[in-house]
Amino acid sequence: MPLQGIKCGDIGPKMGYHSKNNGWCTFENVRIPRNQMLMKYTKLDKDGCFSIDGDTRALYSVMMHIRMLMISHSGNYLLRASLIAIRYSVIRRQFKNTSGSKEETKLLDYQT
Repeated sequence: MPLQGIKCGDIGPKMGYHSKNNGWCTFENVRIPRNQMLMKYTKLDKDGCFSIDGDTRALYSVMMHIRMLMISHSGNYLLRASLIAIRYSVIRRQFKNTSGSKEETKLLDYQT
């Protein structure tokens, strides 16, 4: 259980990217020692002044990498969905048959 003044929770599943679990945390009137804060690319001095230390591109490189992976994975999902749709349309019967038969014509008819 969180301590008094600390609230945390789960944001919920990401659309199309369920392997990552994100949450949130708020601190109300809670003091954290500066040597116990996660300050790899940022700094907070004793006066409370916040500054970014180092290259800001490093802060966003992981985020951009994840976004690129999401785009490449979406192509794989589109391929799977297209494969299912094409396979289904090969056997799906629809439309009135013009030859007089009671059997409907296939969506994709490969007869020669």
